[in-house]
This record gives sequence, C-alpha cells and structure tokens, in this order.
Amino acid sequence: MSEPRSKAQHRRRRSRTALAVGVPLALTAAGTFTYGTDLGLLGGSGRQASAAAPAWAADTADGFASVNSLGQNGTYGGRGGQVVTVTTQAELEKYATATQPYVIVVAGTIAMNPVGKEIKVQSDKTIVGRGTAGHIVGGGFFLGQGVHNVIIRNLTIRDAYQGIWNDKDHDFDAIQMDGAHHVWIDHNDLRHMADGLIDVRKDSTNVTVSWNRLSDNNKTFGIGWTENVKTDITIHHNWLRETEQRNPSTDNAAHAHLYNNFLEDAPGTAIKSAYGNYSRGGTKMVLENSLFQGVKNPVIKDSGAAIVQRGNSFSGTSGRNESGGSAFDPKTYYPYSLDKAADLPSILKAGAGPRASIGTTAASTKAAAATTLTVAQDGSGQYRTVQAAVNAVPANNPSRVVIAVKPGTYRELVKVPSNKPHVTIQGTGGSRKDTTIVYNNASGTPKPGGGTYGTGGSATVAVEADDFQARNLTISNDFDEKANQSLDGHQAVALRTAADKVFLDGIIVSGDQDTLLLDTASKDRLGRVYVSNSYVIGNVDFIFGRATAVVDKSVITLKKRWNGTSAGYITAPSTAANRKGILIANSTVNGDVSAGSFHLGRPWHAGGDASLDPQTTVRNTNLSSAIKSTPWTDMSGFSWKDDRFAEYGNYGAGAGQASTNRPHLSDAQAANQEVGDWLAGWTPSAS
Repeated sequence: MSEPRSKAQHRRRRSRTALAVGVPLALTAAGTFTYGTDLGLLGGSGRQASAAAPAWAADTADGFASVNSLGQNGTYGGRGGQVVTVTTQAELEKYATATQPYVIVVAGTIAMNPVGKEIKVQSDKTIVGRGTAGHIVGGGFFLGQGVHNVIIRNLTIRDAYQGIWNDKDHDFDAIQMDGAHHVWIDHNDLRHMADGLIDVRKDSTNVTVSWNRLSDNNKTFGIGWTENVKTDITIHHNWLRETEQRNPSTDNAAHAHLYNNFLEDAPGTAIKSAYGNYSRGGTKMVLENSLFQGVKNPVIKDSGAAIVQRGNSFSGTSGRNESGGSAFDPKTYYPYSLDKAADLPSILKAGAGPRASIGTTAASTKAAAATTLTVAQDGSGQYRTVQAAVNAVPANNPSRVVIAVKPGTYRELVKVPSNKPHVTIQGTGGSRKDTTIVYNNASGTPKPGGGTYGTGGSATVAVEADDFQARNLTISNDFDEKANQSLDGHQAVALRTAADKVFLDGIIVSGDQDTLLLDTASKDRLGRVYVSNSYVIGNVDFIFGRATAVVDKSVITLKKRWNGTSAGYITAPSTAANRKGILIANSTVNGDVSAGSFHLGRPWHAGGDASLDPQTTVRNTNLSSAIKSTPWTDMSGFSWKDDRFAEYGNYGAGAGQASTNRPHLSDAQAANQEVGDWLAGWTPSAS
C-alpha cells in the first residue's frame, strides 16, 4: 500500500468423539476409524508402507503440546516419516528406538518380555494402534531426557500388575516421561499396571493427555518428581474410573490445565478413590467443566499451590473440595472450547479410548491415499511443486485434502481457487522455517501479457477457497525494493486470502509493504480468518484488508524500510459497515526499529468508498517502544476518528494511557470484542 493512495479491490472445538481431528463425525460417533491398506498391511510384519501416509498421520496435538517452545513448534510425531506396521516386540523396539521419524502402527497384541519392560522411545515418533487391535501387554513406553515430538495414540496398554496393590518394588508404568517435552497421549486405554498409568516426571513439559480411558489402578497419573516449577500440561476429555489415587497428582507444575474430565467411583466396586485432582507444591492449576461422580476428596490442594475452579460438577462426592489462589488464563497459550460437565458421561463413554478399525478394502485405501498429497523437490513425493499438488485436488472436493510439503525452498506462485475448498498446506519439517514458499512479484511488476500485477495479484500464495488451512511453513515475498526504485508500485503481498474460515496456524508470513492481505470474496461476503501461533513481518500496512480477522497468540515483527529508516503502519483495515475488522489479541509487537516510529493502524477506504467502516482492535498485547504514543493516523483523506480503532489491556513500553488520541475500550465494550465474537460461531480446529 503506497502512502497515501487507494488500493485495487482486491472456539476451537475438537470433534467430541473423534480420534483424528477432521474425521467425519458420522464415522467417529459410530466408533469407527479408517486406516486402510496404506498402513502396509499387505502381508508381512514390519513392512514399510509404499502408499502415501494416512490422513490422520498429519494430525497435530492441541493444548500445551501445541505450543511453540524449547525449539519445537507443536507436536506432530512421525509425520513425514515412513509408515510401518509391527506385530512383534522386536519390530516395535526397532522403529520406536530409531533416530529417524516413523509412524508405527501396532497391528496386534504384543506381550512384553521381560514383564515390565518399557521401550525407550526416541524423538519424532507416532505410535498408534490399528483400531482396537493394538495392545501392549505387561509393559509400556519410556521417554527419556530431551526426547520430544512423540505421539502415542489409539493403544491399549495393560496388565503389568504383579499382585501387590501398593507396589513399591515394580515401577512398571504404561507411559513414563523423565525430562521429555512435546508429547501427545491421545485415545488410549490404560489399565491394571504395577505402578503408574502415566508418569510425567522430572521437568517433562508441553504435554497433552486427551480422550483416554484410565482404569483399574492404584497410582494412576502422577506429575512432578522435581523441585523445579516447569511443567506445562493439558489434560482434557479423559475418563478415569475405579482408580484410587493420583487422578492426577500434580506437583510443581507451572501451568496445569484440566478440563472436561470425568472421574467416576462407582458404588459397590472394590477400588475406592482416595482423592481426585490434587494440586501440590508450587502448582498453578485451572480446573474447568469436569465431572466428579462418587469421588472422595474430589479436589484438594497444598497451601502453596493454586486451583482456580470453573464450571465443575460434583455428584455423590465427599470430603475435601478446595480452590484458591491465582493461576493463569489458558487461552493466552492456545484456543480451546468446553463441553458441559453434565454431558461428559455420554461424550466420553462413546468417545474416549481406542477407535475401532474399518476394514482394508481397496476402496478405503484409495480414499485414504487421496486425502494426503506429498510435495518434494527431490522427486521423493508425488509432486515437485506445491501448485502441482493443488492442481491435483479434484474440483469441489467434499472433504479435507492435506498437501504435505517436505523441507525446502519452493520458488513458485501458488493459487488455491474457489472451487477447491478444505485444503491444508503444511510443512513436514521440524520447524516452520524448514519449508518456504517464496516469490518476488510486486504491484508494479510487469506481467508477461502486458500490464502489471497490482497489489492483490502480487501474492506469492493466493487463497480463494473456503476452509483453507496452512501450518508449519513460511510464506514470503522477497521483492527487492532497493533494487527496483524505478518500479511504480512496491506493494508486495506474501499471502492473500479471499475466503471464509481460513486458519493460519504456526506459520511465518514475511515481506515488507503489504505482507498479509486478508480479504473477502466480495464486499457483501463474510470472510473469517484466524491466525494463531504465527509470525507476521513487515513495515507498511502489512496486515490489511476487508476480512473479519483475528491475529492471536502471535508475534508481529516490525522491519525497517529499504533505505534503513524506521516508519510504518501495522494494520490498514478496509472493513465493510456492520462487520468486524482486524483483532490483534494476546500477541507481541516487536522488531529492530526506532522508538516511536510505528502506528498501530490507519483506515483504508478502498477506492475512496466512504461507506466502509474500518476497524482494528489491539488488546492484551505486549507493545514495544516502537509504537507511537498516538498510535492511529489518517489515510487518504479519511480520519481514523470517524472509524473504529481502540485498545484494551495492552502492556509494555509502547502501551499508553487512554486519551482522545488513544481510545481504550471499557470493560463492558471489551467483553464484546473477544476472539469468539470475531469468529461468530466458527471454532477453528486443525485438520
């Protein structure tokens, strides 16, 4: 966007019973989940799959396991590695302890020898049961110091019990972690072990435990064994029944978020609960919308620990039920949505634990293979370019197609047309920097057939299809302004969206002027965009457009201009009247630029359209000293004071007190400008 000028027109809910995010609810509600023959089930154990990886192998964790930290951006396990099927302990150990990534499918019952053996899983692994057939008997898994990016799903791990209820001699756990991070334990059945079902120990962190059944055990789920207060853990949608203690016991956890769990102690059974959720040491716990039925001492805490309770339900409980202290807001780390506590018995009895397999017919194999398309420059994928994979998506495809892009720099233009919805483009590397799509067109760049590209046409990646997702990659426009000063039009878009329900998760969008164009298909069409856990980099109007857009839990990085000067504008909304514009929430604004040199935004009345009502709200965000004390400014003859620009709850060196030149929302106004208000009933979820 030049200055000034007009441009050319250019709550997370996981499926309740789904093992894989994005699986049709009709299938998951019936207790079914398709693996198909693409898992290598074609005669012979330990075979590597020759077909594309199944769609669910691209699933990523939610909760704290999804947070970018310790050099690991989320938890995706063996995604991108070979898919192998195992039926023996030797095969399972071979692949689980390997250094390279694997998706390991356990296709039968494996009895551990000796009893109590815990296989030492290495990083970058997905270990998943083939339907209800995947059983580990008499042993489990151990994740040691530094092991990371591990997914354990859809397994039954059971029966290491040695006949001693309070067993001090046999440390036979189903899953134990000592110093691991980024681990997702999902949809398993864990029961009847000699010690813990799950032990999260010794500063293990970024762990999510979801949709599991835990039963028939004494010391069920322990967290801690350290003096440090480092563990971040999310525990949701688990069914704990007939378990005595550690349900869980949480010691010295920095952030423990427990929600939508069902703890059940049925009358007339031999196992009696000693306590339910326990916050110990320096733990800060948020406990939401969980159901405690018949449990003794359902919620307890140490004097130095904290528990914040919200929306929990208690039926037939007795003894201690405690709360107190201050904790944290989980939504500053990741999005989530809550089920009602009263609905949990039906939800979890139907949906927790392993999903049943659907056969291995040729038809199911074809469908599964078609849902994931692989791209690799070296020819090891199905396609060498991202656009070739997009072209292969059938028109009006009814369901999700994942384009898995292997690490590399792809210098190309990519367009996802409006007749190809439900497309996900995701990098398969360990970092979002490993996979880059980049080009260098600008608004004034001559087109081969005459004319110039214009701002919207300069985009490296253009998305016109609804329900689009991008994750774990970088999208960039590296147009060189300094070398092209004679060119008329330096606007150079990295990513343009003109669609509804666009989810940009864990990506980098990089450019200078007009980096991220968030538009709609037309002025009268709604276009919602949710950007989370991402980086947006630029200098002039670099988050702009007509969309109803949220930038949440992200980093906005300010860049100097081509000549080394510091001056710019973050947002340039072009919002239609009676719609919501751009919301920046729970984020950070920083960059190597001069203090007091950047505006938060200015109103873009595209084409001089006075009927527009541009809106930007920046809230609960850390503003660096680069932000001006009067952060809004006019544009092209339109006053920002005639439109909708405001702040709320910002902090940092660039934050400031409310004034006529720096409006702040009241608490009542802010209550109506939350992320959920922007998304208007849409709850983005990874698929």
